[in-house]
Amino acid sequence: MAVVLITGCSGGLGLTTAVEFARRGDQVFASLRDTTRADRLREAARVAGVAVEVVELDVTDDDSVRRAVAQVLAAAGQIDVLVNNAAVAHYGTVELMPWEWMRATFETNFFGALRTIRAVLPSMRERTSGTIVNVSSANGRMRGLGFAGMYGASKHALGTMSEALAMEVEPFNISVVVIEPGAFRSNIVDNAGVQLDPNSPYAALETAEYAAGEAGDSHDEDPAVVAAAIVNAATTPGPLHVLVGDDAELGWPPPSRPRSRSGSRRFGGSDCSRPGCVSAGRARPTGPGLSGRCPNCGPVRADGDDGTGLRPRAGRARTSWAA
Repeated sequence: MAVVLITGCSGGLGLTTAVEFARRGDQVFASLRDTTRADRLREAARVAGVAVEVVELDVTDDDSVRRAVAQVLAAAGQIDVLVNNAAVAHYGTVELMPWEWMRATFETNFFGALRTIRAVLPSMRERTSGTIVNVSSANGRMRGLGFAGMYGASKHALGTMSEALAMEVEPFNISVVVIEPGAFRSNIVDNAGVQLDPNSPYAALETAEYAAGEAGDSHDEDPAVVAAAIVNAATTPGPLHVLVGDDAELGWPPPSRPRSRSGSRRFGGSDCSRPGCVSAGRARPTGPGLSGRCPNCGPVRADGDDGTGLRPRAGRARTSWAA
């Protein structure tokens, strides 16, 4: 039985993920900023016949994060899995989006995850065990989209930080994984700030992008699909980056990068040979002496050396480096 702390559980993906872990028999601490909004979570757990413990945690508040992590450690003695799910979305153009929306996006989506990571890492390092799952987005892998630039930028930042973190904590037997879903049913848009100004010089783009988003809502993935991917990533060795959903797969590689003549999502150059890498067959040529660069693992040689003296550790493809 694992001890799991999840952020952003008032509804949608966080709620579904909490119930999914609890079904496995894990001890789940489902956190949310305002515990008076936990009725849906408690009802979902009751219907599923499972138990979850509700914790107050505001990822934008240092003291709140420290208190919540201390509460979980006092109750359970350890945290085996941290799932950073809390996120916000604000939509507008780079030029005209209000500064407070931009800051709020990064404060929750990037710095919020960073706060919880820094709070749980000391206990994970002490135990030389743990898994950190950062819920990002396919927008964090694809090229930037007009009207959603700040959301995508915050998710790109989360992914890059996760890659650095994975290398840093691997010696402590701590795994890091980034879940990158496409569109799925969520309440994040219901709470989003949306910039729609008929007098804006970008009015046509704003209207078109908002309409496209509204039209696509009915085709979004069931959050249970993403929750299952999170649970699997937390419990099974695998790659650092995990795309979830057909639209996420179709969006990778970005449109600016060529596809092969066969139509598959394959880069030119050597296949990635690292165990469990979902990017097998997508490595592309890099500099002299390197046979390719896997978009998931980094530079690849035919002998598995990345040119830095580090080699992939067999069976540890997610964090993938060993001296």
